[in-house]
Amino acid sequence: MVKKNENKKPVYRQIETIHKVPFHDLDPMHVMWHGNYYKYFDIARFDLFKAAGIDLYEYSMSKQISFPVSRSSIKHIAPLKFHDEFICKAVVTAAEYKIAMDFEIRLKDTGQVCARGKSEQLAVRVPEMTLQYRLPGDIISSLLV
Repeated sequence: MVKKNENKKPVYRQIETIHKVPFHDLDPMHVMWHGNYYKYFDIARFDLFKAAGIDLYEYSMSKQISFPVSRSSIKHIAPLKFHDEFICKAVVTAAEYKIAMDFEIRLKDTGQVCARGKSEQLAVRVPEMTLQYRLPGDIISSLLV
């Protein structure tokens, strides 16, 4: 059963993680390389799953279902620089047929938004690699608040 608020919409988990731009994440222009934003989205995603009591690796090994990212996008707004402290927020926006998440990276001190992103993950039975048309019930319930 899906928990819903007054508007009949499910209420899903969210998390914020705090980071500091290391030197090895910079590009030749001395700002964080554009591909590294996805790395921080993934860190927030896995922290969110962990907070929900889900270990995706263990889940795939024990239940033979994995959750590959099937779609992702990012909008770069302002660059992150060396030693900038930033917050990466991950919010689950859907968890029935796919796991959809929104991401936001913003500077810790000023709140300046630096990037926004989205991702979708599907449930796939392994090793057959067959798409599951609905997420497992324990995953759905774990991602609800």
